Amino acid sequence: MPNELSSEIVKEYGIKAGASVVGIAAAKDFGLAPEGFKPSDNMEECRSVIVLGSAFPKEMLSKTSDEYTASRNEMVTKMTDMAKAVAKRINKDGHKAKAISATGGKFVDGNHFGFISLKHAAELAGIGVISRNYLLTNSQYGNLLWLSAVLTDADLTPDKKAPYNICNNCNKCVETCPTGALDNLAQFGKKGCSKFYKIENKKFVIKCFSCRRVCPNRFGNE
Repeated sequence: MPNELSSEIVKEYGIKAGASVVGIAAAKDFGLAPEGFKPSDNMEECRSVIVLGSAFPKEMLSKTSDEYTASRNEMVTKMTDMAKAVAKRINKDGHKAKAISATGGKFVDGNHFGFISLKHAAELAGIGVISRNYLLTNSQYGNLLWLSAVLTDADLTPDKKAPYNICNNCNKCVETCPTGALDNLAQFGKKGCSKFYKIENKKFVIKCFSCRRVCPNRFGNE
């Protein structure tokens, strides 16, 4: 017989695993996700999506691309480990759970997509809103949250979506983007952002993070 789980208990699991913030979304609310990328496509019995966020060091925005990339890679490993720890704890409670890594996914038409969109999951879970720069932005941590998630068959109470407006007609990220990737978000995945994601010496390197760095809300409410 599975142990009774509540949103509060699951959030405590996430915080103990190292997350700065934890939100919960209902799997049924992912109706706009493309086929193959819904929570139920990854776990048929999924009822709830637990989203974990952890803050990226602020000083990394003033570092070189190599330093930024190294810190980013450490963060995504950390986030994946968090998701695995939470999934393991939920499994011990007798519920099904599946960790969604910060970098896992699949290729479609030459483009890489996560098993679910973590930023959209985080928005549905009330952690923040997707800003003009196509980054999730939180009122406390700005756009410096890295994300992972856990799918579960536990029927948890979802969080309400964040009520705030982040961008307020600001256009700095669009004006700064060297490839025009933010001109039309409907075309974002098909435009030049990927030109600045390189493999060098068998290592993943991010060459541009201007949209994150110029955002007035990059650090949230300091």
